This record gives sequence, structure tokens and C-alpha cells, in this order.
Amino acid sequence: MAGAIASRMSFSSLKRKQPKTFTVRIMTMDAEMEFNCEVKWKGKDLFDLVCRTLGLRETWFFGLQYMIKDTMAWLKMDKKVLDHDVPKEEPVTFHFLAKFYPENAEEELVQEITQHLFFLQVKKQILDEKIYCPPEASVLLASYAVQAKYGDYDPTVHKRGFLAQEELLPKRVINLYQMTPEMWEERITAWYGQHRGRARDEAEMEYLKIAQDLEMYGVNYFAIRNKKGTELLLGVDALGLHIYDLENKLTPKISFPWNEIRNVSYSDKEFTIKPLDKKTDVFKFNSSKLRVNKLILQLCIGNHDLFMRRRKADSLEVQQMKAQAREEKARKQMERQRLAREKQMREEAERTRDELERRLLQLKEEATMANEALMRSEETADLLAEKAQITEEEAKLLAQKAAEAEQEMQRIKATAIRTEDEKRLMEQKVLEAEMLALKMAEESERRAKEADQLKQDLQEARDSERRAKQKLLEITSKSSYTPMNSSTTTLPADLPTFSLISESLSFDFKDTDMKRLSMEIEKEKVEYMEKSKHLQEQLNELKTEIEALKLKERETAMDILHNENSDRGNSKHNTIKKLTLQSTKSRVAFFEEL
Repeated sequence: MAGAIASRMSFSSLKRKQPKTFTVRIMTMDAEMEFNCEVKWKGKDLFDLVCRTLGLRETWFFGLQYMIKDTMAWLKMDKKVLDHDVPKEEPVTFHFLAKFYPENAEEELVQEITQHLFFLQVKKQILDEKIYCPPEASVLLASYAVQAKYGDYDPTVHKRGFLAQEELLPKRVINLYQMTPEMWEERITAWYGQHRGRARDEAEMEYLKIAQDLEMYGVNYFAIRNKKGTELLLGVDALGLHIYDLENKLTPKISFPWNEIRNVSYSDKEFTIKPLDKKTDVFKFNSSKLRVNKLILQLCIGNHDLFMRRRKADSLEVQQMKAQAREEKARKQMERQRLAREKQMREEAERTRDELERRLLQLKEEATMANEALMRSEETADLLAEKAQITEEEAKLLAQKAAEAEQEMQRIKATAIRTEDEKRLMEQKVLEAEMLALKMAEESERRAKEADQLKQDLQEARDSERRAKQKLLEITSKSSYTPMNSSTTTLPADLPTFSLISESLSFDFKDTDMKRLSMEIEKEKVEYMEKSKHLQEQLNELKTEIEALKLKERETAMDILHNENSDRGNSKHNTIKKLTLQSTKSRVAFFEEL
């Protein structure tokens, strides 16, 4: 009895010692993962596990998002996962998303996985119209998305209709114009063809470089009220805090950069901002829910930290990551150049092969024609020989008849003609015999000449036959070699050898290579302004081209606001720059009076 009780107690204690787990489902922009987590795990434990699984090192941009009723929330790193207000049904679902956005994607996003996740997220926000994008820019962005997915444009592969199932443009843009899907595809493909040579990561980065200049990129909007009770929108992004009218998310009325803000805090639904200028009064606003204030505070702290970090020297970890990224970029560039050379040489070899095959076919046709000509020449020679023999026999026969006629004439002359009538008759017969003899002689001479001509033609035919045989012999000797072996393209001595089977690739990164890459990067920066100008010209051309197809009655409020900003020459960055020219104190006063 005691033994049974002891056994049950030991089993219960063993059962208690086993860690309890729960299932978590993580949704990224292009994948879904499930993990078994321990009950005691904090948010950081789960977040680190996801980042390790993805191979992501630039963790400071991301977070795990979930929904509390109708409000978005982010998993706190220092709090247990199950202590959050998350559904208790398993699997517990979180979305792995970018929480903070870079000011300059090209300079800040180092890892390719980071760039790819940002690309997917921003692309979805534009298609879902959470970020406003004008029609002409939508077409350009779509062309880079196509380049990232399909690689270089090939008209033999990417035929008409290959984008029919792709979601590339916001529905608002499609509905705004009287254009068929084929017409949109034609304009997207026209730009897609110009991106030849760009790898997937380069196309995605070009997408982000354009998208980051859109007014709503990276901005989190919250409904607030100032002291007077005016309903406004608060925008939080990488640059600072911005105040918007409810109906205008594109153009802020007031902006406060992060370097002008000393402290942010909240009490219940009231949020307090303390400017860096101590002479300036604090300004306050109210949000709809306490939970919203918590979210605003999180975003303010995170964006402020990143804002200050960007203006300091990179940490050792970031320096290492950037060095690795530069080396990886150099390696990929060298590999792309090598593959391009290999492709070029392969295309040249294929062109040479095609030319040799064409030439061989031509030689075969010439040989066939020469053979046929030879057979015709042999037949002609045989016919001419036969005709010459017949003509010669006819000439002999005519000569014999002429001789007989001459003998008959002599016999007639020797015959005595007694009567005058007989004499005249005989004279007439003599005359006729003379004429016949003359005619026979002429015919004999003509036949003899004809026989000589036939002999000459026979000789020429035999000469032609001999030449045809000689040409056929030459053609046969030419076509007896193997085309590809005799005209193999010789590779330059300085090109690297390349194997597609089992050889491992290795590269030496010399200082000269890195210096050359650095010079190229500097050159790219100089060329960027020129490209931007050219890009703007292209966008304006497309805008003008499709303007006639626009249905004005379908324009949204955002379209009208964007067009007004464009007409005034306003952009995202120069608008914020203009707003911050005023003193902090005057901007705070203006906010209070709205």
C-alpha cells in the first residue's frame, strides 16, 4: 500500500517537472511557421527564435503583431507571451512584420532577407491602398515587382497575357482609367524591359527607393483630439511626429522632428509631448483608448532610438554586417559578370554553330545541284554523240547519191540524142540533174558542218562534265570535317574557367577589387540624381499619355489632394522641411489653436 502511494507521488512529481508548452503560429509576408513554446517564455524568447529561423540579424526593425479586438498591438519583449491579451486557443497567432521603417532603405537595410521582407510588406500596403501611390508611380513599381519575380524580360517567354493573373496595381488605379488589362500590361512591360540585368535584390531595392518617397510610407496614423476638442490625426514615422487633418493623410499641417522632442508620456488617455526647448510649453492631446496611447508610446520610443542611432557611428555589429554585405555584393557582381561573359560566349558559339550548319546545308544543296548538272551533262553528251553519228551517216549517204547523180549526168551527156525534142528534153533533164547534184552537194556540205559542230559541242559537254566532277570532289572534301570541332571559339586567356557540374567556386577579394567597388558605389550616388530626373520625366510622360483615358468622376479625395500637391511642387520631404522652419514654440501654439 505504502509502495503504491510512493509510486503515485513520484509519478505526479515527475509530471509536474515536465515543462508545459503551447503552440505558436508565426505568419511572415511569404511563409507560415509553427513553434512549440514553453509557458514561461517571454516575448524576446519567441522573437529571437523567429529571427534565428529566418536568418535575420537586423532585428530592430521588426516585431510580432497581434490584434486586441479592433486594435493593433505588438508583443512586448520583457513580458511573458501568455501574459499578453492574446487568444488562448492554440495555435496562438502572431504576424512577423516591420514595426519601424528606415529613412533611407538603400543605406540602412543591409541583409537581403531584410530588404525582401520590407519589399513584400510595402508592396502589400500599396496594393491594399494603405499607402497612397499615384497611377504613374504604380506602373513603375509594378515593373520592378515583375523584374524581381520573373528576372530579365524575354519576349519569347514573356508573351502577351503573362501578367494576367498577377496583382500588380491598386484597384483604385485600375478603376480610374478606361484601360483594359492588356493596355496596363503593355505599359508595365515597356518599363519592365528597361530593367534588364537587375537581380532580384536590386529590383526590390529600386522598388523601396521609389516607395519611400510616397507620403504615407512608414507612417502610423492615430485619431486624436487637441485641447479644443478638434479631431485630428497623429502620424508617427521615422522622421518625427506629424499632425494631419482628418481628411488629408498626405500633407501634414505641423511636424516635430525627433531631435526637437525631449520626452513623451501618457496618463490614461492623455498624451504629453515635452519639446527639447525648455522655453516651449508642453503640448497634449487625447486618444480614443488607453491601449492606443501604449502603442503610440512604443512607436515613439522605437522611432526616436533609431533616429538617434542613425546619426551616430555604426555599432561593431552593423559595421561587420555592412562589410559582409559589401563583400557579398562584390562577389555577386563578379559572378554576374562572369555569367554574363559565359552567356555571351555561349551565344557566340551558338551563332557560329548555326552559321556552320547553314553553310553545310548550303554546300549540300550545291553538291546536289552539281550532281544533277553532271547527270544532265552526261545525258546531253550521249545525245550529241548519237546525233553526230547519224548526221555523219547521212552525209555519207548524200555524198554517195551526189556521185551517182554525177555519173548519171555523164552517161546522159555521152548518149547521142537524135532528135531536137529529145535533145531539149535531155538538156532539161541535164539541167535538173545538175541542179539536183548542186543541191545534194550543198546539203552534203551543210551536214558535214553540222557534224563538226556536234563534235565540238560533244567536246564542250565532256569538258563541262569533267569540271562538274571536279567541283563535286571539292564539295565532298569540304563537308567531310566536323563543324563544331574545327571552329571552336577560343576563350581569352584572362577569363576564368567555369564548370556547371561539381566544381566549387572560389574568389579572391583583393584590395583593388574593393576599392573599385567603392568607386562604383560613389559613381552610382552621383548618377542617382540624373536617374531621378530621368525617372520623373518618364513618369510625367506616362501621366500625360494616360490622362486622356482618365474618368474624372472616379477620382478619390486622395487623388485630388495628390494632384494639388503636384501642381504646387510639393513633395513629402520639402513639405516637412518647410514646416520645421518655424520655431517649435509657434508650432505648438498653432497645434493648440487648431
